[in-house]
Amino acid sequence: MKILAIDTSGQNASVAVWEDGLTLAEFSIHAKKTHSQTLLPMLEDVREKIELDMKEVDAIAVTSGPGSFTGLRIGSATAKGFGFALDKPVIPVPTLEGLAYNLYGTDQVVCPLMDARRNQTYTGLYQFVRGKGMGNICEEYDICVIKEQCAVPVEEILAACNELGRSVMFLGDGVPVFREQIADQVTVPYGFAPAHMNRQRAAAVAALAALYYRKGKIQTAAEYAPEYLRLSQAERERKQQSEADRTKKAE
Repeated sequence: MKILAIDTSGQNASVAVWEDGLTLAEFSIHAKKTHSQTLLPMLEDVREKIELDMKEVDAIAVTSGPGSFTGLRIGSATAKGFGFALDKPVIPVPTLEGLAYNLYGTDQVVCPLMDARRNQTYTGLYQFVRGKGMGNICEEYDICVIKEQCAVPVEEILAACNELGRSVMFLGDGVPVFREQIADQVTVPYGFAPAHMNRQRAAAVAALAALYYRKGKIQTAAEYAPEYLRLSQAERERKQQSEADRTKKAE
């Protein structure tokens, strides 16, 4: 089975090609250029380097949100375009689950933190549960959701970590933003993922997508749509202006 994975949910742009448990290629970049400038050239570079015949791809995996509104739209449009063109299914991977999957197999609670501005974070809580294997051999870990991904004030998710009473590993672009709050408010043992594991990676998205595919968690390109969790800034401003206008009229 061969999966093309795309992640443009955050500041990183990342693409990967995964086949039968092996990452054939991964290209990630953290740059000031927009994803619209970098994504398609990255995909083409990967395709050329591994001589990928796009017709051999079985599915397109993409982070489905939350995250950057513009980034999600770019990734979604690209995934849908390939899905339509190749007549292949799309595998939506919740952004926070894909990010947590970087720490596959850890016995700590995993808490991804994405900076959602205004002291809010896109976040969730996850743990890995050992699957049934032979003796001491573990064939696979399942990622289990303790707290569904959400957009909340950072204090709320840190309080939830404390309530669990277990060691927590934080990762994501929200870590440097909320590091002081973590130090002040977290009362359980905690740590931070190392640099090579603390941002979105398409290889992790692809590996998790393979599990979803086996479970039938796929959609057609026509069915797929990103999950934003909250209104964009422009939509919030329009809503606020509309409410203000209604208030003036009522007065």
